[in-house]
Amino acid sequence: MKDIKEFITGFKRFQDQWIETDASLFNSLKHGQSPKVMLIGCSDSRVDPAIITDCAPGELFVVRNVANLVPPYERDASYHGVSAALEYAVRHLEVDDIIVMGHSNCGGIKWLMECDDYCEESSFIGKWVSVASGVKEKILQQLPDKSPALQAKACEKAVILLSLENMMSFPCIKKRVENGSLSLHGWYFNLNAGTMSAYSPKSGKFELLE
Repeated sequence: MKDIKEFITGFKRFQDQWIETDASLFNSLKHGQSPKVMLIGCSDSRVDPAIITDCAPGELFVVRNVANLVPPYERDASYHGVSAALEYAVRHLEVDDIIVMGHSNCGGIKWLMECDDYCEESSFIGKWVSVASGVKEKILQQLPDKSPALQAKACEKAVILLSLENMMSFPCIKKRVENGSLSLHGWYFNLNAGTMSAYSPKSGKFELLE
């Protein structure tokens, strides 16, 4: 109950800061949202996108899941939460940018890398992170002599690129990227250093954001 009480106190601070102090903002938000940026991030409690980017309410359309994964485009009878959010952001909100933000020390990537050792076939997590199983195999082939920590770090970054690649399998996204009305970005937050890097297609590397 102590944590819940702290959250209630936090909500009261939120009311004071945003609802009472900036009533005009919330009056406008009552009528709808118009964020220009969508961010796909990890569910990890340490990497809240709105806090990290210092956004006000209504500025960022956020989807969070284990290991910030975007599955490839599929049309079937299954439930597709990430795909539904992408479609809504791109076709209805008409966002200008989509950021995939991964991070260091990711538990989802750790699960993926160690899955052969303790993952049950029926596991929801195992099934989900298997979206990136090809990335895992590629990393292990490219870095066979590196430590598990370095392999995981490489996988964390490679999964960001996989998600960007999978997004391009969505027709509505591909069309807008190709006509220049939508841009895709890959970001990597280093928890240890407190820094953010962005993927540069030109250099093929993640470069520190100034």
